[in-house]
Amino acid sequence: MDKYVVEIKNLTKIYKNQLAVDKINLHIKKGTIYGLLGRNGAGKTTIMKCILGLTAPSAGSVSVFGQSLPKDAREVYPRIGAIIETPGFYPNLTGTENLEIFAKLRGTTKKNAVKEALEVVGLPYKDKKLFSKYSLGMKQRLGIANAIMHDPELLILDEPINGLDPIGIAEIRDFLKRMCEEQGKTILISSHILSEIDVLADDIGIIHKGKMLEENSMEELKKKNRKYIQFRVSSTAAVSRVLEQHFHEKEYEYQIVDDSIIRIYDTSINLGEVNKVLITNELDVYESKICEESLEDYFKEITGGEGIA
Repeated sequence: MDKYVVEIKNLTKIYKNQLAVDKINLHIKKGTIYGLLGRNGAGKTTIMKCILGLTAPSAGSVSVFGQSLPKDAREVYPRIGAIIETPGFYPNLTGTENLEIFAKLRGTTKKNAVKEALEVVGLPYKDKKLFSKYSLGMKQRLGIANAIMHDPELLILDEPINGLDPIGIAEIRDFLKRMCEEQGKTILISSHILSEIDVLADDIGIIHKGKMLEENSMEELKKKNRKYIQFRVSSTAAVSRVLEQHFHEKEYEYQIVDDSIIRIYDTSINLGEVNKVLITNELDVYESKICEESLEDYFKEITGGEGIA
């Protein structure tokens, strides 16, 4: 039995003279949610399109369920459900009518497949509202319903929470978790929303400018997130000088975030002593608290300071 549902080796894609993805290696285990994280334009959608055969790799290999693509496409693709970019539906038909057409095209034989898929994503069955009148969030839901209608083993979802309100995001998140935990589905999800990947994914691949910077389990990534003491002060430049003068025998690793925020990466320090020294030197300390690095902090660290937005 193959260890990975999806395995990508040295995947490279060049559009004309532009390198979209560069020697990507990616591994998705069965029954897990894999989060592909990166800024818009990082190469996430291109990777998904290569898996689905929507674009041909310039180099490298893709295997799904242990079978090589595109050679074994006929056996593999019926086992996959996907939503890539904006779903293409008929604007003059209702959501139900659209899904009924796609069910016939796909050869979906399961009774009540359309109704059940709509119920899962929270859309009404046999509603009269045309797709052209749908909000962006409703369009996203219908796209997910279309992707799960034939009960696929692997779901590939490109930015599935785009356009959803907070309640809708929570509903889709819970639905994906249930599919993974209760039905054993394997899910590849891309996003530029760090907070969602943080709470949803089992494993994560961080993509930046077409390169895979890191692939790891969320558990291992969180172990790397260091704790620190954050001070909000009147002048971080003055605080750094005082720290170096008074605590030179023990060189604290610190980071100046901005003019008023400084972080010390040693939570064993005597917080009272530091506060006393700063106040003695006529520096105002407005706040001091113990914090932990977030996924966004880590993302900025490995991308050279670039944020996700």
